[in-house]
Amino acid sequence: MSTENNSPVSGASRREFLKSATAATAAVAATGIIKVPVYGQNQAPSANVVGANNRITIGHIGVGGQGMAHVNQMKPKHGDNNTASVAVCDVSKYRQDFSKGKILENNAGAKVESYGDYRKLLERKDIDAIVCATVDHWHTKISVDALNSGKHVYVEKPMTRYLGEAFEIYDAVKKSGKILQVGSQGCSDMKWHEAARLVKSGKIGPIVMSQGSYMRNSPKGEWNYTIQNWCTDTDTDWKQWLGPVKKQIPFSADHYFRWRKYYPYCAGLLGDLFPHKLHPYMLATGNPEFPTRVAAVGSKKFETDKNTPNTPMRDVPEIVQLIAEFPSGYVMHITSSTVNEVGTQEMIRGHKATLTMAGNKVELTPGRPFTEEIDPYTSPAFPGENLPNHHKNWFDSIRANKEPNAGIDLAVKVQTVISLAEMSDRLGIMCNFDPKTRKVTDGAGKEIKALTYGSLPLS
Repeated sequence: MSTENNSPVSGASRREFLKSATAATAAVAATGIIKVPVYGQNQAPSANVVGANNRITIGHIGVGGQGMAHVNQMKPKHGDNNTASVAVCDVSKYRQDFSKGKILENNAGAKVESYGDYRKLLERKDIDAIVCATVDHWHTKISVDALNSGKHVYVEKPMTRYLGEAFEIYDAVKKSGKILQVGSQGCSDMKWHEAARLVKSGKIGPIVMSQGSYMRNSPKGEWNYTIQNWCTDTDTDWKQWLGPVKKQIPFSADHYFRWRKYYPYCAGLLGDLFPHKLHPYMLATGNPEFPTRVAAVGSKKFETDKNTPNTPMRDVPEIVQLIAEFPSGYVMHITSSTVNEVGTQEMIRGHKATLTMAGNKVELTPGRPFTEEIDPYTSPAFPGENLPNHHKNWFDSIRANKEPNAGIDLAVKVQTVISLAEMSDRLGIMCNFDPKTRKVTDGAGKEIKALTYGSLPLS
């Protein structure tokens, strides 16, 4: 077999496949136009589609670290994207003023209003879309209210805190016809779309397994961010910040800045790092499915928080391993850690060939029984993931009234995996899921109530 032909098929069809594959890959790399996967074919049309030449006005709800990343990354691109940031909202008066000042900086003639109550921002008819970058337990309420008020939504990952909330957002998107993008910017990295194209072509055979990881090593404890002096109970509306959380506690600057450590507000690694792998890997299947069953194991024996003075020990694990099975038989294994930074090879194993993602290329390697049928293939190098591309995909999708790269049909399935994994680890069970009934059961078929606010002491 010749190794000079770099197409993943054989015989007379190789030349045609290579010709179409090269053209498709080049188009994706150059333009970012995605033809696969296509989700949401039955999504209701938007009642108020933004025209191709209309400016999209944006309100930012939650302008802490990640929220300011959106402000700062969107601002230089407002001209190119024909967008404008016109409002900010936060429970912190300091953050309201800081974010407003950043938008107005070197921006003559701009008008920006600040709010302490997001509902006031949503009342504005001149705002087309919102970015929700709050703490996780506010994602659902803000997103649903925004959708119901006729606004498009970019919500940070994880989409929701708990499983039931994911379907609240899903139903609101379908009812409103608005465009929702989840902030997993890896979904706008074109190598995952190239992987999806190869999978959908059938050239690797049925997907068997995938593996990926998101690893860090934080000796002083992941998420132990510096507590700023401005953060006081007079600056911050603490009652509003706690929102639906059942374990109401007095004002805590530690919890305000380091909230990802604590279960009432976050699932830890499962909420913060896992979405960056789950979204792209499920997108790359070309046909994302709800999981059939999920298991996860977490550990926090290293107690890295002891190395940061005056902070409690975390609730959430420092290591998590997740295994999910899907109706097609595909099994996914994702690992994450805050105590070791060495990751696994990014890989999708098919029955006939294996895809690896390295150097931002996609490499197809045939299995030994299929080397006469399938030739190796290496894609061109794609640009790495970045936030502005993900923003642009959202804006383009709003104007075209189409599903974005991390839209609701993918996101609800990803959140189901995340939520079942949290349940599995915290309850010590294997979680089975039925998307038709939206119910969770154990191995014996007994229904298990999905976790929500108040289910456990730390919620």
